[in-house]
Amino acid sequence: MTLGAGPLGPALAAAEEAGWTTLRLDLDGVGSKAELLRRCGDALRVPEWFGGNWDALADVLTDLSWLPDGPGRLVAVTSWHDYAQARPGEWATLCEILEQAVDFWRGQGDGEGAAPLTVVLADRPAGRPGG
Repeated sequence: MTLGAGPLGPALAAAEEAGWTTLRLDLDGVGSKAELLRRCGDALRVPEWFGGNWDALADVLTDLSWLPDGPGRLVAVTSWHDYAQARPGEWATLCEILEQAVDFWRGQGDGEGAAPLTVVLADRPAGRPGG
């Protein structure tokens, strides 16, 4: 997982140009765990069986079979600062789940350390000034 302060738009465009699936998880206005998990489900385009809890989120992040095949997947998490500050325990859990998923996919690579899942924590959503 990476923390980026630079513009998000060029990173998303480069990933898409390289054939990666890009997913945007905007946490603007999220105020509860239930709302966070709903937003995760929507952003990840999860299947109907998604249970809307931490275990289900971890499960879908280590599956991703419903997403298009390609060289990789990039999840850009934006507008996360307020949620992280207001609900630090839940934020820590989300970060742990994301890190475990990135590590899982890194272990599935082609022997060259390729990671088909990358998560970027961005300061601003794409399309907003500076992002």
